[in-house]
Amino acid sequence: MRLVILEDYDQASEWAAKYICNRIIQFKPSQGRYFTLGLPTGSTPLGCYKKLIEYHKNGDLSFKYVKTFNMDEYVGLPRNHPESYHSYMWNNFFKHIDIDPNNAHILDGNAPDLQAECDAFEKKIEEAGGIDLFVGGIGPDGHIAFNEPGSSLSSRTRLKTLAMDTILANAKYFDGDLSKVPTMALTVGVGTVMDAREVMILITGAHKAFALYKAIEEGVNHMWTVSAFQQHPRTIFVCDEDATLELRVKTVKYFKDFLT
Repeated sequence: MRLVILEDYDQASEWAAKYICNRIIQFKPSQGRYFTLGLPTGSTPLGCYKKLIEYHKNGDLSFKYVKTFNMDEYVGLPRNHPESYHSYMWNNFFKHIDIDPNNAHILDGNAPDLQAECDAFEKKIEEAGGIDLFVGGIGPDGHIAFNEPGSSLSSRTRLKTLAMDTILANAKYFDGDLSKVPTMALTVGVGTVMDAREVMILITGAHKAFALYKAIEEGVNHMWTVSAFQQHPRTIFVCDEDATLELRVKTVKYFKDFLT
């Protein structure tokens, strides 16, 4: 496990974007040899996406031979709703790059058979050869994707009821009206992300500091699902200074020494 500590949100976003860019370039994707990328939504990855778009527009990065799989989608929210994760991904990332729409996979929260949709998503990942790099963010309660506290650490893509903390956190996207926030979602499982060859988790802001502490300084615990990635052979946590406020000084110094 590796912890990369940057000064602020912008630096953390740029570091993450450069890492993704370098991974894709080093892979040398081509027809029949696609790089497979897992992607998150929310406010944290926006800076990273902006940088990736910048690299693409500068001619430094192509997504022509990249396949993406998103972590989650709300259930019952129309695909064209401004707060659906379909809308989020197309408005904030996909429409600005050269990815083939057929290679951008997002769960359908309006599918007639939600379990069949989840099973098909797992199969698509398998057929793509697995995920090369899964990028994720976390909630203040340490959940990754919508794997809420108490989720199985071996879980697969499935239907989940959202915790009240998650609903409250997401209310800001729905005019602060709790009644408008979806209460269920389709989400990849902790086990789905653990199967990726590499995982990078973005954690920024003081409100995520306790979750980062639980993720790396305490043991693996299904009440803090992000802690499962202590056991992944290639996990990178990318954070800003604010997110380290609950960590021991010794821990921060230990990981900062790797960057000097």
